[in-house]
Amino acid sequence: MSVKPKTNIAYLFQNAKDNGTYLKVCAPMVRYSKLEFRRLVRMYGTDLCFTPMIMTDSFCRSEKARQVEFSTASDDTPLIAQFAANQIHEYLSSVEMIFPYVDGIDLNCGCPQRWAMQEGLGCALLKDPELVKDLTSTIRRNFPSDFSVSVKIRVQKPLAQTISLCQQLEKCGVTFLTIHGRTSSQKIAEPSNNEFLREVKQSISVPLIANGDCKSLEDADKMHRIIGCDGVMAARGILANPTLFSGKYKTTPIECVQHWTDICYAADHNIAFNNFQHHYAFMMEKLIPRRKRAIFNSLQRKEHIFDFLDTEFDLRPEKIDLPENITCSYDETKFSNRLNQINIRESKLENEKYSSESTPGKFFLEKAKEDLENSDEEEFLQTNMFDII
Repeated sequence: MSVKPKTNIAYLFQNAKDNGTYLKVCAPMVRYSKLEFRRLVRMYGTDLCFTPMIMTDSFCRSEKARQVEFSTASDDTPLIAQFAANQIHEYLSSVEMIFPYVDGIDLNCGCPQRWAMQEGLGCALLKDPELVKDLTSTIRRNFPSDFSVSVKIRVQKPLAQTISLCQQLEKCGVTFLTIHGRTSSQKIAEPSNNEFLREVKQSISVPLIANGDCKSLEDADKMHRIIGCDGVMAARGILANPTLFSGKYKTTPIECVQHWTDICYAADHNIAFNNFQHHYAFMMEKLIPRRKRAIFNSLQRKEHIFDFLDTEFDLRPEKIDLPENITCSYDETKFSNRLNQINIRESKLENEKYSSESTPGKFFLEKAKEDLENSDEEEFLQTNMFDII
């Protein structure tokens, strides 16, 4: 049962192709591509949004993790939920739980962060293509054909490995693929390789979203022209300028800051302070000098931020009406049963007792430890700690 009308993602790609264009996509960014930011970028030409990467370990086991990691509303569409997974029972259970609220599901095989690699997640999965295929095939078999199933990867060397994996995933029934043009070992300063992505695109028939170095609409148009891709995904570029896909502004305009202020004012307690403040920091990098950015980053309360905006830009929150967040209800029965079956099959002496209130999951706990704020604004804007991939 779907709580809100489903959007057919395959149709979106076909419609864009028929019109000689491509989908503009906001990337899955940990902590950042949440409901309020998705609302903002949709105001400026973004066609498709992803949730932040969500840990299946936590999502299956913890109601707290679900509430923190995912929220949606009737206007939050089209939407793809992205999961980090390496266990089939956790991945399947997570998708079953979130299915009523999203238009598709995506498996993250592209996160290069050390903590993810150590846990066998993200890019580590590229070393185990059979597992990636099993995870993907399991979801495809268990859900309607018009529910989008996709995978996000990075290019590998030799490129033949990437092409082979993409062709195998196509046989698994993916709706589309997303590929970042850098390998897991390449640094942000190194350019994304559009020529590699073009070769991959020519080797598959499913839609391809290209990711890497999209900082303007001109960049996106160029990637579409060179690669022949069906979509272009922006991450760091759209954080710095949420109006990127509109092509109207080179940097974030004051009107966009106003929209963000109004959305967050209406969201009230539904948006965490750190998320609220950090988006401003990204957007206002070019709007205020370094000294004032340091002052802004030291602010501790929403009221102080509103005062700062009033003083610097004569900008105040304006009341707007937004659809209420959907109260998500998750059926945990199937996951609990699967966990019991695994315990029995493996003859565990101490079975893992399932309770959605008992623990938020080890990955959720570890990530909470890492969620430390950086007081130096320049380092804050450039660091990889936020998993913007």
